[in-house]
Amino acid sequence: MLAVLSLLVVMALGFVVTRVATVALTLTGLSQESARFQARSAFTGCGFTTAEAEAVVGHPVRRKIVLVLMQLGSYGFVGAAATLFLSFVNVPDQRALLLRSGVLFGGCLLLILVARSAWIERRLARLIGAVLRRVTDLDVRDYHSLLRLSEGFAISELSVEPEDWLAHRSLAELNLLGEGITVLSIRRADGDHVAVPHGATVVVPGDLLLLYGHADAIARLDERKAGRAGEVEHARAVASEEERLRAQDERDAAHGHVRADAEDAPLPPPSAGQGEQG
Repeated sequence: MLAVLSLLVVMALGFVVTRVATVALTLTGLSQESARFQARSAFTGCGFTTAEAEAVVGHPVRRKIVLVLMQLGSYGFVGAAATLFLSFVNVPDQRALLLRSGVLFGGCLLLILVARSAWIERRLARLIGAVLRRVTDLDVRDYHSLLRLSEGFAISELSVEPEDWLAHRSLAELNLLGEGITVLSIRRADGDHVAVPHGATVVVPGDLLLLYGHADAIARLDERKAGRAGEVEHARAVASEEERLRAQDERDAAHGHVRADAEDAPLPPPSAGQGEQG
């Protein structure tokens, strides 16, 4: 039984390690999906020759993170395999075998549920990100790919998948500026680069968007899928951004940063580049 519990501990540590590495890689500018894939790839030792992998290898901070993952993965899986073997040899009777199998199955199921929980992932990402920013200098050293700004705002990448809410829609339709997110550029799958895209620009699967906005808002956008649920999330995000802008205007007015004749003026419509096309 001790061997089975040890195996579950090893698996749990593997989940935590890859989650920390994923957040660390996102701090260097990788999209959440790309960071998750690269972290798991490095930890499991499965190499993939892709443009994303080359971006990791060519970046000094990302390269260090991946090297640590490779080392931890090479140690962990050998130990896990040995622990699994020891768990089911010299079992005294069938009851003990069934008990160990049940504990192993239940523990694996629990770990899978935890790993797939969006609620847990968001809170873990927030906690790990705060710790990494406090104890490391990733933000300071990573001028090449990412500019982290104050109060949670950041410039980050987002990879568009076929089932995403963003896919096959123009920027004017998406109205991301209404959510407080600005599209700075788009890198197409064929390598073409769209700098300062306008409202008629269509987002397609395979695109890599460079976005500016609140890190949490970008993370939620990265998880948003097409369909009615995606439209509801968009409406909520717009309402939340409007509330944030009102609070910001109130703070500015309290400090005299808003002209008296502009305090009651309505917010300007989205620019042609990000919202309704002019």
